[in-house]
Amino acid sequence: MASVALTTTALPYLRLRRNTAATLKPNRHSSISLSSLKPTLNASISSFPNFSLKKPSLVFNQKPSSLTVRASAASITPAPAPSSAPVQPWQGASIKPLIASIATGVILWFSPVPAGVNRNAWQLLAIFLGTIVGIITQPLPLGAVAILGLGVSVLTKTLPFAAAFSGFGDPIPWLIALAFFFAKGFIKTGLGNRVAYQFVKLFGSSSLGLGYSLVFSEALLAPAIPSVSARAGGIFLPLVKALCVACGSNAGDGTEHRLGAWLMLTCFQTSVITSAMFLTAMAANPLCATLTLNSINQTIGWLDWAKAAIVPGLASLVLVPLILYVIYPPTLKSSPDAPKLAKEKLEKMGPMTTNEKIMTATLFLTVGLWVFGGLLNVDAVSAAILGLSVLLVTGVVTWKECLAEGVAWDTLTWFAALIAMAGYLNKYGLISWFSQTVVKFVGGLGLSWQLSFGILVLLYFYSHYFFASGAAHIGAMFTAFLSVATALGTPPFFGAIVLSFLSNLMGGLTHYGIGSAPVFFGANYVPLAKWWGYGFLISIVNIIIWLGLGGVWWKFIGLW
Repeated sequence: MASVALTTTALPYLRLRRNTAATLKPNRHSSISLSSLKPTLNASISSFPNFSLKKPSLVFNQKPSSLTVRASAASITPAPAPSSAPVQPWQGASIKPLIASIATGVILWFSPVPAGVNRNAWQLLAIFLGTIVGIITQPLPLGAVAILGLGVSVLTKTLPFAAAFSGFGDPIPWLIALAFFFAKGFIKTGLGNRVAYQFVKLFGSSSLGLGYSLVFSEALLAPAIPSVSARAGGIFLPLVKALCVACGSNAGDGTEHRLGAWLMLTCFQTSVITSAMFLTAMAANPLCATLTLNSINQTIGWLDWAKAAIVPGLASLVLVPLILYVIYPPTLKSSPDAPKLAKEKLEKMGPMTTNEKIMTATLFLTVGLWVFGGLLNVDAVSAAILGLSVLLVTGVVTWKECLAEGVAWDTLTWFAALIAMAGYLNKYGLISWFSQTVVKFVGGLGLSWQLSFGILVLLYFYSHYFFASGAAHIGAMFTAFLSVATALGTPPFFGAIVLSFLSNLMGGLTHYGIGSAPVFFGANYVPLAKWWGYGFLISIVNIIIWLGLGGVWWKFIGLW
C-alpha cells in the first residue's frame, strides 16, 4: 500500500488514506508524474485555506511499495488573507481647480455692475471668466468645463439655449474637427509617414532645420490659402504629427519633448506670423481693410500689406523658432543618420498604395478649393466636408474612426462654447463699453501720439484673452481704437495697418485665440500652462520685432 505524506511545520503530517485519490501503488518500474499529484494534494488540503502547495519533493522509502511526497515548510506559503473590495479612486472633478473656477465666477457675479454695463452682460462675463479659469486649471476635461459653462448660462437665464449653443453653428470649430479627421487619414494610409520621411531625408539632420523647413513651407502657402485653420489643420498638423511619430515623439507616452512639443509650438506661433504677412493669409484680414476704408477712407491693398509686413514678418519667422529652440528645446537636436534612415524607410515602403493615392488626390482637391474657392463660391469648411466625404465613401477613413477621435470632438465642444460666450459679450455691449472706457482713459493722459498709440496697441493686443475669434475682436474693437488713435495724432494709414498686423499676432496668446490654436494644442504635446506661458513670452518678442524693427522699416517706406 502506498502512503503519501504532506509535511509542514504547522502540520507535521497529513496522511492520505485509502479513500483519497492520492493512494498510489507503484512498482519498481513505475514513473509517477509530479504534476498529476499536485492537484490531488491541493484538493486534500483544501480544508486548510491558509496553505498552498508549491514544489513538493518526491522521496522514495526503501520499500518500493511505499512512496512519500514531502513538501518543505518553505514550499507551503500562506495564501493572502481575504481583503475588502478596493476603494475606487475619485473620478469626478479635481476639487481645488473646481473651487477656483466657481469662486471666480461667483465673486464677479456679485460685484457691483459698472455704469454703462447691463446686468446680463456682467453676468455673462462672470460665467465666461469662470469658464476660462476652469479651462486653465482643468478640474475636468476642456469640453466638460465648456459644457458646464454653457449650462450655467442657460440655467441662470443669462443666455437662451439657442444663443448658448450658437457656437456649434459657426464653421470654424467644424473646420478644426474636420482637420483632425483628415489627419487620421493622412497617418492611417501611410502617406503621412511617406511625406515625413521625405522631409527628414532632405532636412532631418537637425531638428532646427526640420522646423525651419516647415515654417517656410507654410509661409509659401499662406498667401494662397485664406484660412489659417485650413492650412494648420488640413495640411501641416497631419504632417507635423507624422514627423513626430517618425522621430519617436508621441503624445502621452513621455516622449513629447523629444521633438513634438517644440515642433507643435513653433508651427503654431509662426502660423500667426504668416497670417499677419499677407492680406489673403487670414479670413479676417479683409475685414480690417474694409473697416479701414470705412473709418479713414483709405484702402489697404494686397501689395501695401505685403510690403509693410515683409521685413518684420521674415525677422519673426527666423527668430521665433530659434528662441523657442533655446527656451523650450527638443531633446533630439541633431541626427546625422536620420536622412539615411529615412531613405531606407522610403525604400522599404515601396510604391504608393491605392489608399495613399486616394488620400493624395483628396488633399489636392481640398487645397485647390481652399485656394480657388473664392472664384467658385466654395468656402473652406464646405471644401473640407467634400474632402472628408470622399475619404468616407472610399473607406480610407471610416465613420467609426471619426467618432473615436475624441480630441476632435472635445476641441469642437470647448471652442464652440467660447465662441458663443465671447460673441454675446459683444452683442450685450460689454466690448463696446470696454473700448469706450479705454479711449477716454488714454485720451485724457495728454501724451504724445507715439506713447498714446503704444498704450492703445497693448490694450488692443492683450484684450484678446477675452476673444475666441480674431474676426470677433476686429469687429468689436478695431474701428473704435483706430478712431481714437487717429484723433490723438497717429497717422491714419499707419495706425490702421499696425492694428491689422496685431489682429493676427495676438492669436498666439492662448489655445483658442485663432483658428490654428486649437488644432496644434489639440495634438496634446504641450501642457496648457506652458502653452499660455510661452504664448505670452512670444507675444512680447513679436511686439518688439514688429513695433521696433517694423517701425524703422515703416519709417523708411514712408508710412509715418
